[in-house]
Amino acid sequence: MMPRSKYSAWVRGLLTLLLLGVVIAGCGSAPRPGSRPPDQPRLTPTLLASGSAAHGANGILFDASDQLHVACVLGDEILVIDPETGSLLSTIGANQKVQGPDDIAFGPDGSLYWTAFSSGEVVRLMPDGTRTAQDVARGANAITFSHDGRRLFVALDFMGDALYELDPALVDPPRLIAENLGFLNAMDWGPDGFLYGPILRTGEIVRINVDTGETATVGDGFTAPVAVKSDAKGRLYVADHATGKVSWIDLRTGYKAEIAQLEPGLDNLALDSRGRLFVSSASDGSIHEVLSDGTVRTVSPGGMIAPGGVAVIPHRDGETVFVADVWSLREFDPSTGDERSVERHLLGVDGCITAPFTVSGDGNNLIVSSWFMDGTVQVFDPETGEVLEELDGFESPLNAIRFQGDIVVADLESRSVVRVDSDDPTRRRPIAQGLGVPVGLAATDNDLWVSDAATGMVLKIVADGQTLDRPVPVANGLTYPEGLAVDLDGSLLVVEGEAKRLTRIDPATGSKTTVAEGLDICLQGDHPIWVFNGVAVGPSGAIYVTCDVTNSLYVLEP
Repeated sequence: MMPRSKYSAWVRGLLTLLLLGVVIAGCGSAPRPGSRPPDQPRLTPTLLASGSAAHGANGILFDASDQLHVACVLGDEILVIDPETGSLLSTIGANQKVQGPDDIAFGPDGSLYWTAFSSGEVVRLMPDGTRTAQDVARGANAITFSHDGRRLFVALDFMGDALYELDPALVDPPRLIAENLGFLNAMDWGPDGFLYGPILRTGEIVRINVDTGETATVGDGFTAPVAVKSDAKGRLYVADHATGKVSWIDLRTGYKAEIAQLEPGLDNLALDSRGRLFVSSASDGSIHEVLSDGTVRTVSPGGMIAPGGVAVIPHRDGETVFVADVWSLREFDPSTGDERSVERHLLGVDGCITAPFTVSGDGNNLIVSSWFMDGTVQVFDPETGEVLEELDGFESPLNAIRFQGDIVVADLESRSVVRVDSDDPTRRRPIAQGLGVPVGLAATDNDLWVSDAATGMVLKIVADGQTLDRPVPVANGLTYPEGLAVDLDGSLLVVEGEAKRLTRIDPATGSKTTVAEGLDICLQGDHPIWVFNGVAVGPSGAIYVTCDVTNSLYVLEP
């Protein structure tokens, strides 16, 4: 596993050698007239909208003191919060080498265990601070102990599909119990000595004999069940990610009843020592308590969890701003910062929007891309909520925009920018190759640029409508350049992730000036671009920048 700061240094060194001798060329078109003054001052970012206090809420569990622990995959941390007030008590994070925690469990000695989804590790943190880890398999997700605390179980999702028993000391090799279950998610040990869990693909709840691997269905008819939790009365609570419903099943009779309705995007369940039920949301980072009468108490409110790409498109009031937020696409009023709409990516639901990491304007539509789940690029109509076009087959699309009627995609796996023919989407050709980490894309009618986070360059790919034989550096010496946009005057705006600043580039000379600095950006994770840091310019001249660290959207106005 390589943090992106280390990844960038490694690739930058390699590719700089390949690019030696390439002279920065002034082959850009003359800047377009715009509203910017000739001598551009620095701009002060103004907070437009803020989001959740957490980078998503995944696995949740109470410790022996009834403190609620919340795993945050995107934030590389486990939060400890007061379930009464929602206040943060402590954070288990970088000091304990926490990376991508998806679910958590407590051992009988008080040790905290978590699954690292991307790397496939299971980690144990003992009360004295000793840390041990074991490689299981990528996609390590659900984790739970048997009631007596002697047996530990882990299931794989999305990147794998299996159930294992682990040595609680993480010494002996994992024992495979079953494979191809259909994505067994957050599970719990029942009072009858069987393991119970939700099967995401089939919408069923199953009972598993962990000694034989035999399964039996105890409930069905769910859309995308993601978590179960059993209580002392023999009831099995179920959270449905796609519908937002919380239900329970009587394990003795099979009777099923819905008890609460929340927003879609649920992730996990937890019961405290008094039997109170709490629910987490992966989509917006919220935590709620489900009361006995079915009403819901907010413990920690939700919102943006990892704002990445940003786009501005026309609106009846002038313009409207969309933010790609990993599990949702959020629309904001550029005047007030009020949230106008939310479109959610829902697991197990066909035809929904992809998990959006980037978004760009396409007339009145939007183009979203995601490396995280399915390597998909989509054209989306925000007015109707319809996916108009879907391009799959990309291993790791980091960005996508419309250019001269076609869609161009920055693809990490092939280290290239690929042009997709609008008349025949199966016709795809690379128009820039041998890049390090191609991320940001920006274009005028006839010119196209890409930012390369690994080499610290912004390169021109198309000039005056002609694809260049070789990408030409327009600016170099940038510190992890990501989001890229063309300003009203024809200059380029680029987000320098690790430098935490927004920079302006003159495409004719390559000169750079700082527009804003001290931005709260650049979440670290197990991917070269963990969360895309975006920038967009509206017709009004307002510049919008996302800040993933603080889950915020800022506007800079001249």
